[in-house]
Amino acid sequence: MINNLIIVESPAKAKTIEKFLGKDYHVSSSMGHIRDLEKKDFGIDIKDNFKPRYIVPEDKKKIVSELKKLVGESKTVWLASDEDREGEAIAWHLSEVLKLDSSRTRRIVFHEITKEAILDAIKNYRTIDHNLVDAQQARRILDRIVGFEISPILWRKIKPSLSAGRVQSVAVRLIVEREREINDFVSTSSFKITGRFIVKDKNGKISELEAELSKKFATKKEALDFLNKCAKAKFTIKDISTKPSKKSPSPPFTTSTLQQEASRKLGYSVSQTMMIAQKLYESGKITYMRTDSVNLSQLALNSASKIITSEFGKDYLNIKAYKTKTKGAQEAHEAIRPTYLDKDTIQGNNSEKKLYELIWKRTIASQMSDAQLEKTSITIDISGSEERFIASGEVLKFDGFLKVYFESTDDEQEDEKQGLLPPLNIGELLQYKTIDAVERFTHYPPRYTEASLVRKLEELGIGRPSTYAPTISTIQNRGYVLKTDKAGKARDYTVLNLTNEKVTESKKSELYGSEKSKLFPDNIGMIVNDFLVEYFTEILDYNFTANVEKEFDEIASGNRNWTEMISGFYKKFHPTVESTLKKSEPNKGERILGKDPATGKPVIVKMGRYGAVAQIGENATDEKSEKPRFASLRKGQNLESITLEEALELFKLPRSLGMFEEAEMVVGIGKFGPYVRHKSAFYSLKKGVDDPYLIESDRAIELIREKREIEKNKVIKEYKEEPGLKVLNGRWGPYISFNKENYKIPKNVDPAALKLEDCMNIIKNSSDKKKPKKK
Repeated sequence: MINNLIIVESPAKAKTIEKFLGKDYHVSSSMGHIRDLEKKDFGIDIKDNFKPRYIVPEDKKKIVSELKKLVGESKTVWLASDEDREGEAIAWHLSEVLKLDSSRTRRIVFHEITKEAILDAIKNYRTIDHNLVDAQQARRILDRIVGFEISPILWRKIKPSLSAGRVQSVAVRLIVEREREINDFVSTSSFKITGRFIVKDKNGKISELEAELSKKFATKKEALDFLNKCAKAKFTIKDISTKPSKKSPSPPFTTSTLQQEASRKLGYSVSQTMMIAQKLYESGKITYMRTDSVNLSQLALNSASKIITSEFGKDYLNIKAYKTKTKGAQEAHEAIRPTYLDKDTIQGNNSEKKLYELIWKRTIASQMSDAQLEKTSITIDISGSEERFIASGEVLKFDGFLKVYFESTDDEQEDEKQGLLPPLNIGELLQYKTIDAVERFTHYPPRYTEASLVRKLEELGIGRPSTYAPTISTIQNRGYVLKTDKAGKARDYTVLNLTNEKVTESKKSELYGSEKSKLFPDNIGMIVNDFLVEYFTEILDYNFTANVEKEFDEIASGNRNWTEMISGFYKKFHPTVESTLKKSEPNKGERILGKDPATGKPVIVKMGRYGAVAQIGENATDEKSEKPRFASLRKGQNLESITLEEALELFKLPRSLGMFEEAEMVVGIGKFGPYVRHKSAFYSLKKGVDDPYLIESDRAIELIREKREIEKNKVIKEYKEEPGLKVLNGRWGPYISFNKENYKIPKNVDPAALKLEDCMNIIKNSSDKKKPKKK
């Protein structure tokens, strides 16, 4: 007989809890949700006071059977799934499926997996909070309705296998709109003026003072005229102002701020951060990782106080009570922090160690003193001009929290030196060394990174801590958005230099527009977005999505009936679905770019079955009509911005590269990517190295010879008596190939020494071991 059965949602969490409790407790896992909505009609019949229909999936039936057996042998059952709405729903599903007796069922929650927290939760058990369950059901069903009703429309009107979602579609809209802002952006140039002045102290020591003009000039002529004025002007210190300043630490991590900071500092994706944080939580190293609270427990504050005082001194301690700014914060009652603050490092892999260290530093720094700074500003008058130069400097007087949170680097030290200003007096005359006017260009709005998209979603009130990572993963997995790098382009800029009363002009070059790990909308993402914005305006409205989150919060707090909320939504939404099915036209994102100069036929770009394509000629109306020619758009080419010239370039393939061994080499693009064809054999071009539009004959010959050498070395041994039998070199080592089946060679056997009978024995032994395939 089991005295106490604790059920959690993951084996890792079960293992950690088990080591803190004695033999009186048995811990088991449900492996996540054990029920799902019935697929037919989304598991619901939408009408007032409806009840959703849930089923136990096939892969969960064995788990349910095992849990039922354990429940039957237990005196008390403790449901210990996570403390958010998802966790509450898991506990409720377990209660329903396992038919738990309420008199011997307890619900416990803890935001950290420590012995103290678990025992405290057991002491303060409660019942299942049905308001939280209802809020989670409402989210799940509303999202199911949106996805299941809109997706089939996309299949009919745009392309099969597409999907839509309440939050994912809004995230795609943000990325699409930003891309269009960038496409419409027109860069303008101006001239930034920087002066370097010679300063002598009372001992005759010479130093330099760098200052910027308070105004930028729109044209080269204005900048040139100003430099000519400066050639013989006098420069006088007009004003020196010194003000104290401070920098305050950031609050402890919430889910979104952890995702953002891990992306910026460690280069982790949002989903990678959450996967690592989940492991740290389940192994008892950090508190619950899905939270929008910045609060810290009194126990954590006491621990932080002891560490800061002993490690850095009392001057560095400043205990703060942060307040959560996010409306409807509900995922947990505390920020993300280490469970034991006295441990600044942990055992684990490199990724876990890095994320833990980041969380530890942020938590400790949040309770440390402000950094004290002194900012100095020097104003320099120019005789004969209304303009003024401004020099700014900043000195760190007391590092405070910066001692912990920012690691010092050589670059940062150099920046600090640049921030120091030489001693000067009002009225002092300065002599210029050089004054430069450098042409600078305005930059388009930055594309979203995963981190900045999370921040934007949070600002708009869209989604909750548990939804950010899956939303961003979904829009990439669906092919609506690509996370990729963009190579920069070279451009020239003008530099005007004043030295020794003489102005010179020079041209320099710079690389601009390079981007790393940014989110770009794919062609299909833009087409789907436009369709949804046109026909489902309310669903794609940012305020609608944010307001729905507020309604979920009202349900969670017991102030709203969840079935009424869903019914009210469906009554407005479903007629729009039916209307769109009847009225909307198929949308392939088609654009006519112009006419092909060679044939006079129209050149069109559109979304094809396998992606974006360019087309020359109209679609054939009958068998006698000439069929159009097609070419796939290249990576990075956009249906909205591709030009006629760029589209025509795509039709230069296949192209001849000349002769080799008395046979023509032809480069083209096929189903499996770009290739060189020679003597009926195909040789793949190397991804990221070879461009089918630029490759020349020498490189093609190199690829042909390279593959031949690989093929030559691939065959270790052949047998005349059995032509279909070969010993080959493979990707994972030598193997036997016989009648289109592959057989592994034992490690202690020399492949080159294998005789025919040896091969047949290996094949026979392998065949005996092979299990029959399941139907």
